[in-house]
Amino acid sequence: MPSKKPLNVTDESRSVPMTIFLLAWPVFVEQIFTTLVSFADTAMVGALGKEATAAISISNSPIFLLNGVIMSLGIGVTTMVAHAVGAGDQERAKTLMRHAFLVLLYVGVPITAIVAGLSRMIPLWMGAGPDIIDAATRYNLIVSAGRIFMLASMVLNSAFRGYGDTKTPMILNIIMNVVNVVGNFMLINKTRPITVLGLTFIMPGAGWGVDGAAVATALGMTISGVMALFIAFRKKNVYRISLGGKGAFLPDKALTRQIFRISFPAMLERICMSSSGIFVTSSIATLGTVSIAANSLFLSAESLSYMPAFAFQMAITTLVGQSLGAKKPDLAVKFLRWTMIMGTVVMAITTVGLFVFATPLIGIFTPDQEVIALAAKCLQIVALVQIPQMAAWVFGGLLRGAGDTKIIFYITAATNWGIRTLFSVLVIRLFHMDLIATIWVMCIEILIRLLFLYLRYRSGKWKTVMDRK
Repeated sequence: MPSKKPLNVTDESRSVPMTIFLLAWPVFVEQIFTTLVSFADTAMVGALGKEATAAISISNSPIFLLNGVIMSLGIGVTTMVAHAVGAGDQERAKTLMRHAFLVLLYVGVPITAIVAGLSRMIPLWMGAGPDIIDAATRYNLIVSAGRIFMLASMVLNSAFRGYGDTKTPMILNIIMNVVNVVGNFMLINKTRPITVLGLTFIMPGAGWGVDGAAVATALGMTISGVMALFIAFRKKNVYRISLGGKGAFLPDKALTRQIFRISFPAMLERICMSSSGIFVTSSIATLGTVSIAANSLFLSAESLSYMPAFAFQMAITTLVGQSLGAKKPDLAVKFLRWTMIMGTVVMAITTVGLFVFATPLIGIFTPDQEVIALAAKCLQIVALVQIPQMAAWVFGGLLRGAGDTKIIFYITAATNWGIRTLFSVLVIRLFHMDLIATIWVMCIEILIRLLFLYLRYRSGKWKTVMDRK
């Protein structure tokens, strides 16, 4: 596995664009594959009808809120591992890997239990109607069987990326998604004739519908999580987790405090974004099943743009973390500048693609013409802010790599709640406007958030945040 020889990102004998590329391309490939599989997944479910799409998507916001706790702790792990590796402190990096496992044990297990216990209440809280509530409940409960393994992948992949290994998370996510899409193909549909290259044969299928999609998702999560644990514990990994000796399951108080100082603002940020999403989604739910489905599908299509943006964001977090750990702040600035240049070129292409091919992209997911028309309009609007959104993600990634997560929370809270949530709820519930109005609100919020993040970067205060923790 690639984790044996992590990339040394502070090696200045290599060009800055090449270092960014070497760190970003596995994340990019991972996102491409994940998105394509997500398209196939959504299309398979969408073929069952808009009720099936709504049943699966209705619980996304509150579940993402709980998953965000682990994602936030992963940010702290990534940042601190990157700083330790940049400083050449291998033992500290290994200790941080052990703490990543403890995060899974003491936080991930309770989250899994909470989601399973609220499998019916969550869609009810989100306004699910009688036509989708039973299917949504079964979906949540079945997926919960694999959730702890998904959380294992999330937190351990954060540690892997921190020490410069982006290939292992790529491989694990590809495996998870392959299992998911193959499982969907076999479990959603009934046994039916399939014609390939003129040859017709009988393809067996369980015909479980939404339940089949849930089983496939849980199975992919489980396999990926088990593999992540194996990689983290194996002897060939130079930063492997070791639980031998007295007190191995007890966290180091000083390290735990540092992780939480970085992670807690990130956790509040995730909670802020997810809770904002809950209020916006619940308001959209009052517009009817068509708007619920259109909102879900346009977000799935927009995830095309997340592929390069997420890759650059993840890359800059590790690059800045290791650069500051090595006491090379000027190198961190170089990484930021080149990441912005590369990201702008890529996102300009993405902007054109999303705008021009909006209708065909949505048409992949559903045959419902009313849903396609509404979702395509939404997609064309958000296409206009792809470059600013990428820039905001990259500035956010830089600040996270520097451990400057508190300011990101303040900015997110101000823009998500003060602009996106407030005005989205107002335009729907008070002014009785449609889904399109909420999309324009979202675009305005992205531009204002970018401005605040840029001002924080220009201040230069992020360069010394870790020295004060």
